[in-house]
Amino acid sequence: MTHLIQTRRSLLKTGAAAATVGATTGLLTPARAAGLAPTPTMRGGANNYRAGAPIVERIGGGGFQMTGTVRRAGDGIPLKGIRIQMWAHTTEGHERDQRSHGATLTDANGIFRMDMPQIVPAFGQPHGHLAYDAEYDGNGFETVFLRPIMNSASDTSLDVDFVLLPA
Repeated sequence: MTHLIQTRRSLLKTGAAAATVGATTGLLTPARAAGLAPTPTMRGGANNYRAGAPIVERIGGGGFQMTGTVRRAGDGIPLKGIRIQMWAHTTEGHERDQRSHGATLTDANGIFRMDMPQIVPAFGQPHGHLAYDAEYDGNGFETVFLRPIMNSASDTSLDVDFVLLPA
């Protein structure tokens, strides 16, 4: 029994010493405590993508809100001035139509918004397309294409978050 207590005490002392050393050297920091994983590209996200869609105030007549945030992977800092492109099959056009595409920039809080026509089901699912295309944005992050599916065709908004990985 004495041997067991001494072993526990030894372990506690050794562990405390290691924790003290680790705290001063940074060796025992939590694994990516502030780490925010990057958003992966989704299958089908680039379908009907039109490179370089113009920055616009709205797509078509509006009525549907596409919103979201853009943050940097790792530390989660909101990113200002990031170009996000959106397109969808809507009440005013197919997702391959030029008039169904537009881009916007994030504000100081990394938030983007786009008013567009109501999204309607294509291939049986109501969904939007969003892209951060590094080729058209000089901020140094990797390209990401998303294809989020809405809960219902009657939804009037879709909120999508990007976490971008530095290239």
